[in-house]
Order: sequence, then structure tokens, then C-alpha cells
Amino acid sequence: MSLFNQSEKAYLLLADGTVLEGRSFGQKGTVIGEVVFTTGLTGYQETLTDPSYYGQIVTQTFPLIGNYGVNNEDFESDKSYVSGYIVREWCNTPSNFRSQGNINDFLVSQNIIGIHSIDTRSLTRKIREYGVMNGAITTEDVFDKKDELLNQIKAYTIKNAVKSVTGTENRVYGSEGSKYKVVLFDFGYKRNIRNELVNRGCEVTVVPADTTAEQVKAMAPNGIMFSNGPGDPTENTDVIGNIKEIAKLGIPIFGICLGHQLMALAHGGRTEKLKYGHRGANQPVIDLATDKTYVTSQNHGYAVVGDSIDSSIGTVSHINANDKTCEGIRYKNINAFTVQFHPEAHGGPQDTDYLFDEFIKNMEKEMQ
Repeated sequence: MSLFNQSEKAYLLLADGTVLEGRSFGQKGTVIGEVVFTTGLTGYQETLTDPSYYGQIVTQTFPLIGNYGVNNEDFESDKSYVSGYIVREWCNTPSNFRSQGNINDFLVSQNIIGIHSIDTRSLTRKIREYGVMNGAITTEDVFDKKDELLNQIKAYTIKNAVKSVTGTENRVYGSEGSKYKVVLFDFGYKRNIRNELVNRGCEVTVVPADTTAEQVKAMAPNGIMFSNGPGDPTENTDVIGNIKEIAKLGIPIFGICLGHQLMALAHGGRTEKLKYGHRGANQPVIDLATDKTYVTSQNHGYAVVGDSIDSSIGTVSHINANDKTCEGIRYKNINAFTVQFHPEAHGGPQDTDYLFDEFIKNMEKEMQ
């Protein structure tokens, strides 16, 4: 008998009352979250440790997860932030020279409740048709407390997301003799953003999300990076106010994902929640300046409404080739540009890592 058949039953209960029966892996118990899907063929370690998934139950559309195991080098943060994990099949015999263990043991160590052996294709089609919805994974008998659990599911919202994932103190990376000093705001940042900067000769100071303009100015950086992060961008009212003041410092700014959204909100823009978001490593993005299309890695459920940015303040620089949503903004009166996608993709396509080089050039111009 296979390991899968020996594992106990688990259930996925969706807000519309749908129950999907599968098998348990990872930790046991019950967890509630927002059910989303990601289309990446690889990079499940990066997905599990991406703070942008805080409060969400993540479905992997690729049918086999865990075949190359897990290792400590590919994590995007110190821990897993997903609420729950859904896969079609997990591999209990990983094969890779870098593997240090299997995904089941990792989930157990991170106290993550998972479910496998369900029809992830059917689940993904439902989310695409009806939009993301709350749900629960449980290893208990779901039918015994279905009504009670449904009430909890329908009441669930992701709150204080950035406050829950940001660091509490400044952390410095790179050598003190580095040519550039960059302040990286930790809204739930991915390590590879930091790595891309360090590899380009930057000393990176990672700062908490609530760092003020006065504190940034005292550090005298050559550049400022606003990172990715989880949740509804509009709930971060204090951060948005800080960004409005930080932008006045005249220091080059580069924003990614949530950083892109917060920058837009600080300058009079609006955001909207997408039906099912963009999550995966195959999102096509058009650079409007060159009319080139790039394949990008993305993970977001909200987007900036492009025409909400006053044309005297900024202009949309990139759009999603599928749904035409805003994927980038270049600001006119401040030295700043932001993108919705992840140019530091890890794992994922490296098509747009040139944007880090552009950020470096912007800093160099200000230093002359």
C-alpha cells in the first residue's frame, strides 16, 4: 500500500459549501484562509516561504509537487507564511543533489496543514469562474461541523497582513565598502530582491514597514526600494502616508508588487481586487515604451487602476498582456518607477532583471 493511501482523510470546504475529499499531509488540524492558485511548474519552496501568501491557502496547479525536495538555500524568508497547502500529488522520494528533506516534513516543521489527492484542475476552474473564495482544510470530519465551519469561513478576512510579516529592526546586508547604499522597506520582502541588489554592489539596509521619512533621510541612502508584501494595500494607511513624504526626499525609488501599489495610493491612485489574481511564473507583460512582451513571475490579488493616476504625476509603463491591467508606473516629477511583477524572479524567468540595472543607473546619476 502506498504512503498516500495510508494517510488519513482530509477535506477542503469552500465558502460556497463545496466539499472536496482528499488525503492529509503536513500538519493535522483545521485552518481557514483565502483559497488561491499558482501556476508555477517549479519554485514551490519559494512559494511556501513568500510572505505575500500570508493568510492564504495555496493551490499548486502543477500536479506533482516535491520531486526535488527542499533545501535551506532557496527559501525567500525564514519561515512559511501560507495558511494551508493544496496539491494533486506530493513526492515522498525526492531526487536532487541539493535536497535536504521532503516537503511533508517541511510542512510539519512549519505547522502547515496540507491536503493532497484532490482534483486541483477542477478547483482551479472553479476559482477562475467564481473568483477567489475563502475555505478551510480540516483533518476532522467536516460534515459534523459543516455549518459552524462555513460561518467561520464566510467571516474570515486577512487583516494586518504587513504588520504580521515585517521585521522589527534594521538589518544590514552586503559589505560596508559597497558603492551604493539602499534602504529596502520590508513589507514582506523576498530575499532575492535583497540578493539582486547586493550582487550589484549595494549595501542593503532592510527596514521595518513603518520606517518614517525622517529615519530614511538620516540613513542617507542612494536609493530606496519598496518591496512586495501581502494583503489589501489600502489598509496600510500609515505606510501610505510615510511613502508620500519619502517620495519628497528626492532619492531614487524602485517599487515591486505591493510597493508598486502603495506608491500609487500615496500619489492619488486607486487599487482594485482582481477576480483571481496573477500567481505564477508565466505572466506576459508588455513594456509600452518598447512594445516588447516579457514573461514574468507574479503573485498578487490586487492591482493599480491605471487611469486613476493623474497624467501629470505618472504614466502607465507596463500592462498585462492577458487582461490589460496596470503592471508598472513611471513617475514624472520624482525619480521613481514601480512594477507589479517580480523582476527578481526566483524561481522564474529572468526577462526583466534589467530593471535592477536601471535602478542602479538612476542612483549613479544622482551621485554625480
